[in-house]
Amino acid sequence: MRAIGYRTPGDIDAPESLLDIDLPRPEPGPHDLLVEVRAVSVNPVDTKVRRRAAAEGDGWKVLGWDAAGIVVEVGTEVSRFAVGDEVFYAGSLDRQGTNAEYHAVDARIVGRKPASIDMAQAAALPLTAITAWEALFDRLDVRKAVPGAAPAVLIIGGAGGVGSIAVQLVRQLTDLTVIATASREETTAWVRDLGVHHVVDHARPIAAQVEALGLGAPAFVFSTTATDRHLADIAALIAPQGRWALIDDPGVVDIAPFKRKSVSTHWEFMFTRPVFRTADIEAQGVLLDEVSRLIDAGVLKTTLGEHFGVINAANLRRAHALIESGTARGKVVLEGF
Repeated sequence: MRAIGYRTPGDIDAPESLLDIDLPRPEPGPHDLLVEVRAVSVNPVDTKVRRRAAAEGDGWKVLGWDAAGIVVEVGTEVSRFAVGDEVFYAGSLDRQGTNAEYHAVDARIVGRKPASIDMAQAAALPLTAITAWEALFDRLDVRKAVPGAAPAVLIIGGAGGVGSIAVQLVRQLTDLTVIATASREETTAWVRDLGVHHVVDHARPIAAQVEALGLGAPAFVFSTTATDRHLADIAALIAPQGRWALIDDPGVVDIAPFKRKSVSTHWEFMFTRPVFRTADIEAQGVLLDEVSRLIDAGVLKTTLGEHFGVINAANLRRAHALIESGTARGKVVLEGF
């Protein structure tokens, strides 16, 4: 089967950073689906792994976790899906990725693709939707009020992949006031179109801007990017007993400034359930089915930002470069081989 992979980690501008290769078609395990991949999207985790992780032995490392496609084989322990079903999912960090014509994935973390959108639009959603949902509803528990705090959430990086779906989830599924950060004209327009109540500029200190809104101290902060740069502002602006979550990888996170306010800190990593095969691993499949239902009901919409053409090494290198530039709006998607 056709696939895109590499052997040695490195910079994206190196010719061997991502290569078109041929690999054997994978065999699904008892809990697996074998999916014919129709579309994929690229996430920051793809670029991080490419820079850090080598292939095992003389094999190939295949990246990609988001995918939408069609089930072509079903494992012996699988009951939720059948051959021919259209699905979408985000895979697991400890398995080969979705940048291949066929991909084996644990059926318990797979959702049914929304019927109202195409494969490319569906591929934009899984990893970011799981990340945002788990951060907001499992970690921050935004439906539980913080006494005395403003019923508001600040989303840092509102126009990114995770921020784009997080804005919609909070706006559509809660009564919280949604504040998002954006710094460019096009990203500000993007988050406004998603339904935010207020936009602040993360190129300038954000605590004073949030205070100037006159809402009071927000109960929740969800930091999707540049947490190290905004840490002091987060500590200053969040309400006493507030809750905040981050998903990026700052070198050091000094949470001492949060002690005085008894602020709880949560680190969200959407691969925890599949990598550790947690007792509630099925929650991700259930979560994606709910996202699918909300898409088909018109409550949520795809976060596809740019379509980069067919799935090949050249287009994936372009996508990785855009993600690494920090200027992507929404999700970058590739479709077909």
